[in-house]
Amino acid sequence: MRVVVAMSGGVDSSVAAALMVEAGHDVVGFSMQLYDQRDIDTGFGSCCSLDDLHDAKRTASILGIPHYVINFQEQFKALVTSNFVSEYTSGRTPIPCVHCNSELKFTHLLDRAVTLKAEAVATGHYVRVEKDLTTGDFVLKTGLDLEKDQSYFLFGLNQEQLSQAIFPVGNFSKAFVRSYAREKGLPVADKPDSQELCFVPSGEHVEFIEKHAEVQTGGGVIQNLDGKVLGEHKGIHRFTIGQRRGLGIQSEEPLY
Repeated sequence: MRVVVAMSGGVDSSVAAALMVEAGHDVVGFSMQLYDQRDIDTGFGSCCSLDDLHDAKRTASILGIPHYVINFQEQFKALVTSNFVSEYTSGRTPIPCVHCNSELKFTHLLDRAVTLKAEAVATGHYVRVEKDLTTGDFVLKTGLDLEKDQSYFLFGLNQEQLSQAIFPVGNFSKAFVRSYAREKGLPVADKPDSQELCFVPSGEHVEFIEKHAEVQTGGGVIQNLDGKVLGEHKGIHRFTIGQRRGLGIQSEEPLY
């Protein structure tokens, strides 16, 4: 069958594409452009950089599959980054990866895949999907490599999306994935994993929020439930409910 593989330029999605080719499917690689590459002052991290897109295209060339870059700048801003900023400025903790997966990759990307008459979208997530033979429902399960399991980020997928999702690396360990990539001669075999939010440089979420929203930066006092002043802050957008680290005050007991 025809399968669209979401290729981020990393080793996991590259191996996912390779496994689909090896399985005999008609594979098409899609990479998402999420921000204007000409704008050097976006405040974005390394997400879908030109280097990543180039790595995805090189991998697709080695695998002998067509590769397309899809412009999802507006959708990414509306569904992911704007929600991230809105939640933080409201004192809540956002989960941008969930929105990106359920509302972008498995909605808009799946819509594009359908136009190519593809029957499924494959990604490099470490998860598995199985069909419950009793209920007929599709069940999202953890990846076999529990240290890399990403099922948490896909909990928002509905039955229709799960029925059209394939996760080729979910049955393998990370060590196997890298070994397989080396065996196939993929240029991303030893490419480091991304650990932080893809669109925010490490430790700079406050700067990102201030760049993309009008926030009150005047600051104020930090006090406990009894009204005792414990310190000062430089804006409530720097904090979220339940936060423990980075409060900037000294205490003999944990404060949240």
